[in-house]
Amino acid sequence: MSSSPPPAAADAAPDAGTADVLRVEDLRTWFPVRQGLLQGVRGHVKAVDGVSLRVAPGETLCLVGESGCGKSTVGKTVLRLVEPTGGRIWLGDTEVTHLDEAAMRPHRRQLQMVFQDPYASLNPRMKVGEIVAEPLDNYGLAPGAERRPRLEALLRQVGLRPDALERYPFEFSGGQRQRLGIARALALNPRLIVADEPVSALDVSVQAQVLNLLKDLQDELGLAYLFISHDLGVVEHVAHRVAVMYLGRIVEMGPRERIFSAPTHPYTEALMAAAPVADPRLKRERLVLEGDVPSPIDPPAGCHFHTRCPLAQERCRREAPALRPVAEGHVVSCHFRG
Repeated sequence: MSSSPPPAAADAAPDAGTADVLRVEDLRTWFPVRQGLLQGVRGHVKAVDGVSLRVAPGETLCLVGESGCGKSTVGKTVLRLVEPTGGRIWLGDTEVTHLDEAAMRPHRRQLQMVFQDPYASLNPRMKVGEIVAEPLDNYGLAPGAERRPRLEALLRQVGLRPDALERYPFEFSGGQRQRLGIARALALNPRLIVADEPVSALDVSVQAQVLNLLKDLQDELGLAYLFISHDLGVVEHVAHRVAVMYLGRIVEMGPRERIFSAPTHPYTEALMAAAPVADPRLKRERLVLEGDVPSPIDPPAGCHFHTRCPLAQERCRREAPALRPVAEGHVVSCHFRG
């Protein structure tokens, strides 16, 4: 995993009794695999296979795991950029799982996304003012004389000068482009931002600046983040809670302090052991997982992790473990842990 800025303690997680901004139950997103002349469906890629989670106001829930585990698909499905195969999605008290495009439109103002690639996510043919104003124009907000002051305020909010409105994306560095992406996401005053690897394409020094900006905006605006990352150093810096995914399922979830100090699932332990340590005098015991990640087209029966797990027994091959509590707010999906 990549190096990252030094961890800083995140603020305390919001009160669990607060009404959730986002709630997901048993979410499944399967993609059909077609083959042959008639393009018949011969199977499904089970990218997300029974995920349940919640995000409270002002909270950052980090989804972590290896590439291909389904964490980005969770984010896209929550945003309804990808249609769910099954399960339910709530924004506040409203279920949005099956709303059509017209009915979903008012709720999209509450949901915005910050993309991984700050170069590809901005139209190079549009000026910054047009890019940041596009969400406002789509909803008929800040018309006429209100438009320019609103755009300038958004740029100041992310640490950029107002004169940037007249420039094109190619005139900015990667970190500045990501700030533009954040300004665009803030334009509609959302309640939840899905941040999909928002700093992985940036230099380490710039990563810290963007992460601190996101934390400051959260404190100022009460934003909730569904933060997707493979970098545990970044996760430790921003998370209130952490959900660890493996092959489409959450295998462990809990407060950041618990996940990093007392990982319980064997997969989480292996992830933590693989993360680099900043102090060269410290040595961490490496836990090497044998074998490759199984195909999501044909995942193993029972516990998806049993083909690589050092604790696996016959029960693991037959029965999928449910998430069960091991401490307050800390759950794990393992027959022999907790």
